[in-house]
Amino acid sequence: MVYVSLAHLYLLLKGQRYCMDNGNIMRIAGKMAYMRLLTILRNNITVFLLIAFPISLAHVWKLYLTGIMAAIGNRGTVTEAAGFKVEEDVNRLRGAMKGAGTDEAAVIEVLARRTIAQRQRIKEAYKQTVGKDLTDDLKGELTGNFENVVLGLLMTAPVYDAYELRNAMKGAGTEEAALIDILASRTNAEIRAITAAYIKDYEKNLEEDIDGDTSGMFQRVLVSLLTAGRDESNTVDEAQAVKDAKDIYEAGEARWGTDEVKFLTVLCVRNRNHLLQVFKEYQKISGRDIEDSIKREMSGSLENVFLAIVKCLKNKPAFFAERLYKSMKGLGTTDSVLIRIMVARAEIDMLDIKAEFLKAYGKTLHSFIKGDTSGDYRKILLQLCGE
Repeated sequence: MVYVSLAHLYLLLKGQRYCMDNGNIMRIAGKMAYMRLLTILRNNITVFLLIAFPISLAHVWKLYLTGIMAAIGNRGTVTEAAGFKVEEDVNRLRGAMKGAGTDEAAVIEVLARRTIAQRQRIKEAYKQTVGKDLTDDLKGELTGNFENVVLGLLMTAPVYDAYELRNAMKGAGTEEAALIDILASRTNAEIRAITAAYIKDYEKNLEEDIDGDTSGMFQRVLVSLLTAGRDESNTVDEAQAVKDAKDIYEAGEARWGTDEVKFLTVLCVRNRNHLLQVFKEYQKISGRDIEDSIKREMSGSLENVFLAIVKCLKNKPAFFAERLYKSMKGLGTTDSVLIRIMVARAEIDMLDIKAEFLKAYGKTLHSFIKGDTSGDYRKILLQLCGE
């Protein structure tokens, strides 16, 4: 009998050569060892599931397709399509790309109204029946921001995040906003899934790439987040919360200069409930909100990443609502931010993001998207936004 977690089952099914050894992930040396372990696992999978994790094989398949440890919530605007028939969707997509021109409405109707798991089934069935990759066919048919949204929808959550991080760092310059948006808002499990996807898809180490593209304390904060070591319990240590608040105060407002390491140690390690208490204690000690102090003590990317961490801890949907608002306010639109959030959060918490957007800005997210975009790009974003 082989006992592995579902996370490692996913990695094995995806072709990653990992196994468990005393609770640690280790690389299996050599193809023979990998194939042997995978064979043993497959031969024992039914018994493993019944004893170690009592769920159906169909559910494991769904987890595999979706990307285990991907963040799938129950507050999304995109939900599982009723009466889903993969063959009909494949035929409709094939028809949309036949002949001259493309039926973009059919592409939107299918892909923007299916969950990640359903889209993965569509991709597999398309390859089986057509003998070509759906992503490649759509790349040949679509262009611009509409293409970017569609291609993003065809990826699992960790693969999409890895893709966005890679794009943020390749070439000249770095889109630091993408690094911040993703790493400051994802859970430990999500970050581990992202790093695994990054290695698989790009044969590079995410931490090494971040080290090469960033520097200073900003780099250190990102690396800390990448370790996926945040305490995720619900425990609040009242005495420690007071001490943490004092440590942050003495590292910033109470001294000349700023000891950013103290901020990192507290903000990147403690659990959410504990930090919410720390923020209350900090307000008592300093007379200021922690966000105001960060703005006073820091600047640039370091300020942005610490503010993102705090805002996500306080209210993650409100953080994304603010990012969406800033991507569209004024002249022009920061399409990379708009697309990334709409694609990544559509199945997780878009309903809450919409509510926070209306609450903060007095207008609906739907109206902002409608006024700032056009054509098929607008149509697919509005579909992801929901009513």
